[in-house]
This record gives sequence, structure tokens and C-alpha cells, in this order.
Amino acid sequence: MSMQRRDFLKTSVALAVAAELGTSQAHGLVRAHNWSGYDFGSGPPVSDRLNQGPFPQYPPDAVIPTDEVVMTTTPSEEVVPNYGKGLITYITADMGTDEIKSHNIPETIEELVRFPLGQQLYIRPTWREVQSRPGRLEFPDYLKLVFELAKKNNKRIGLRIQMSAPDYTHAPALPDFVLNKVPKVDLVLSPIESSAAAQRYLTNPHARYQPRFDDPFFQQVFKELVGLLAAEFNGSPLIEFVDTFMYGFWGEGHTWPFANNPFPDYQTAERTWIDMLEVQLENFSKTPLLTNTQPDYSRVGNSELVDRTVRSNNWIRSDTIFIENEQIEALSNRPPWIAAVLEQPLPGKPPDPQAGHEGISPAENMMAHVMDVGPNYWSLWNFHQINPKTLQAYYQASSAWFDRINRRIGYRVRPTMIWAYDDGGYLGLIAGFANDGIAGVPGVLRVTVESEDGKLLKSGCLDPGYPLPGKIRQAQFVLPKGTKWKGLKLRAEIEVKAMRYPVRWACHQKLNEDGSLTLRPNLRQEV
Repeated sequence: MSMQRRDFLKTSVALAVAAELGTSQAHGLVRAHNWSGYDFGSGPPVSDRLNQGPFPQYPPDAVIPTDEVVMTTTPSEEVVPNYGKGLITYITADMGTDEIKSHNIPETIEELVRFPLGQQLYIRPTWREVQSRPGRLEFPDYLKLVFELAKKNNKRIGLRIQMSAPDYTHAPALPDFVLNKVPKVDLVLSPIESSAAAQRYLTNPHARYQPRFDDPFFQQVFKELVGLLAAEFNGSPLIEFVDTFMYGFWGEGHTWPFANNPFPDYQTAERTWIDMLEVQLENFSKTPLLTNTQPDYSRVGNSELVDRTVRSNNWIRSDTIFIENEQIEALSNRPPWIAAVLEQPLPGKPPDPQAGHEGISPAENMMAHVMDVGPNYWSLWNFHQINPKTLQAYYQASSAWFDRINRRIGYRVRPTMIWAYDDGGYLGLIAGFANDGIAGVPGVLRVTVESEDGKLLKSGCLDPGYPLPGKIRQAQFVLPKGTKWKGLKLRAEIEVKAMRYPVRWACHQKLNEDGSLTLRPNLRQEV
């Protein structure tokens, strides 16, 4: 996003708001607000909620007879991959395979999938690429290869289907069976906008219009598309998340630098996109949906979509770090159980050793500010010049920073202190859970206590989002009479939209192969 775009947004939106306030406010526009302390609800439901204290042992408030720390853990210095976090290697983005700079696309896709820094993968095909006729999906060969390689390399995929792709010059984003039956509205460039990006879109005939999304036929085929995608991907172990299909370019919610949209009024636009979001929420009942936090420049209802996304305990994303401060507020102060993806690309050209300031390169400066807002994911993407060799060059130039963000991104939970006590023959454990990452747990953390031979003794959940970064959340486990604490196992899972994913503890101490921790005494008290 250019400086010209930012200035244009401010001017155009101010004029649109002024005009609208002079006519009617009969719509559900969610005005800009601080996210910290805002009532988005209490988060996803928690089953088997554990007692999370406090746990005084002295009368008159005693709830446990006595306590003693019997084991501790310390933070891991390693990358700890888990569901709901990580660096995302982009396979395609705005331009399809044209963005992959290689003479051998399949070979380069395999190199990207195997690129060790990324734990997840991302693809952004157009509607035309995944469905050429009604009633069925037909994936192109490059997407089939990505799915095959992701499964082979144990990496999950995030994806979005583009209904408008202004950087695709060879074909429109919509399939012919949609384009031939849905009215289209030409977009009009603002007379104050003359950036290079604006001129590029002016010369691309596929970027100069938007369909009437409110047309009944469009709504019919859109519902079919979402249903087909959900039948393939909802709850799939191969899919990490799905971006919601928002209005306009890339599905981000706008058609900058054009001044109009295809709807007759704001109410029609907002109602249409609320209906389209509800279709996606209904169909993707098991897989998280991510909605872009793009400010509503094109006046189509983005603020309402973001609000409904968060209230339904789905996730958010942004395509920038250095432009709109409104998005920084949303990302940094979102509810702790809401994951955030930050798509901030690296330059498409190799790193320039002379481009830094005071010993910090542009890429390092970017990573520092990505970490400042506390996301769960960050993109490994060379803007419009996807090439694993360029990615590797950036890693070699700034390996300490890439390793740092890879170790800190998202949540990193561990049982930092474990107390044990006897209460009338029953064993009680209290575990204090720490989070050494930069984000909350994007869902609900379930902790299970098992015997050495794998028998379940107690299982329950922390409150949504806990433990928070830099804080400890305690929880109590009351175990059967005669149980001894030595040799018990603590195992963790994350619950997201009724799905459970194993969580590996992010601690230095040795773990079992499944990521669980076997309890043993390791705390020597010096008297």
C-alpha cells in the first residue's frame, strides 16, 4: 500500500462519511473503537472447566491442606511448532503461479514446501482456478501438487479463494458461468489518484469492474462454491485456516484505488456481505475463518464482518504493518482467544546490505514490529517475486532475527511450576501454566493427566486464551486415592471450533515423543 493510497483513503472516506451522515444512518456500521476492553463476548465455550484458583493453604481461607513445588520447567530455546501458530511460506498470493519466478514451477513449489523456516503453507487461487463449471471443484495441477506435498511434509495449508484478482492479467478471477449471467459495474478512478498501482489496474481489463454480488444468481452459485469447498476442507487435517471471501481486490474488503462500488447503497452492500459471511460461517463449522481488518474504504460493511467474525470466535488477519494504525489497534488488542495472521511481505529483490539504518535492516525492522503486535502467524513471502532462493538470502542476511521471530511467534505454553499435596488420601496437583510467546492461546487449552501406562486420570480446560503471554494461570487436578505424582504425564491439546489438536509443551525439559511431560522431581531446595 502506497503513501498515495493512504492519502486517498483518508480524503475519499471522509467525503463518503460526510455524505452519508447527511442522508441516513439506518445501517449497522460498527464505528471505530478501541479493542482493549471491548465486549466481544466471553469467548468459545469451555467444557470440563478446571478450578483455576486461587489456592490458599492457610486458615481461614484454606482450600488445600498444604502445598509443595515438586517440579519446574524452564523455557525452550527451540522452535516449537503447534496448531494455531507459526511462519507461513507463501506458495502463491496475488498473481497465481505467475508470481513464482522459476523456469520449473513444480520443482520450485516443492522447494517452497520444504523450506524449513515455514511451518504452514498458503495459497490464494481464483474462483476460476478451482471451479470451471457448476456442481464440482476441479483443482489445477499446481494446487494438487501443493496438497500432495503438504501432506507428505506434514504441513498444513491456509487458503483464500479470490473473486477479484487485479494482478491476474491473463484471465478474470470469476469463472465464465458466473461472468456470463451476473451484471457487472464499471469502477471509476478518483481524479486525485494517479499512482503507479492505479495506472496498472487501469490497463488490466479484469480489474476495472466488480460483479453485482447481490444478484440472486451470484448468491446461488456462491453458496454452492462455499458448500463444495467446505465438503472438501471443513475439519480437514490438511487445512490450518480459511480466509473469508470479502469484497473486492484479493478478497480484502476494498477496491482501492477506485472510488465507487457495485452496490446501489451502503445498506445493500452491508446486507449482501453479512449474508455471504453467514454462508461461510455455517459451512466452515470446524475450520477457523479469518477476516481481514481492512478499514471500510469502499463502504461495503467490513466493520460489521470483522465484528461478527470475532464474536463467533473466528480469527482475524491484516495485510500490512506500517500503514493503517486502525488495524494495529485491532491486531494488538484483540481478545486473547482470537488468532491473528499478519501478512507483511519481504521485498521481492535480494536484501541490500546498504539499506539498513543504525545496524538494523528493513527486514529486521519489519520483524521487530510484527512481533510488537503479537500475532500468531507471519508470512514468508517475497512480494510478487516468490522464490525460495530469495527467501534463503534473507534468512542468511538476518538469521538471528528470523530465528527470534520463529521462536516467539504465537503461544508457547508450559507447566512452569507443579505443586503436589495429599488431602485425605487423594492426590492433588496444582499446575501453573506459563506462556513464553507473544500471543494468547487461540482457543481453549485442555490439559490431561495420565498414568504412566496411559490411563486417563483427569482432563479439563483453562479459560479461553489462557495462559496469557508473560503470565501464569494455575489449575487444580484432584486425582484418585492412592495416586502417586511421580511418573504421571501432563498432556496438552488446543480446542478450536470443536476440534482438538495436540500441543507440544514449549519447555527445555525432556518431553515424551507425543509432546507430553512426565512428572519427576527436579527441584533441589537449598536450605
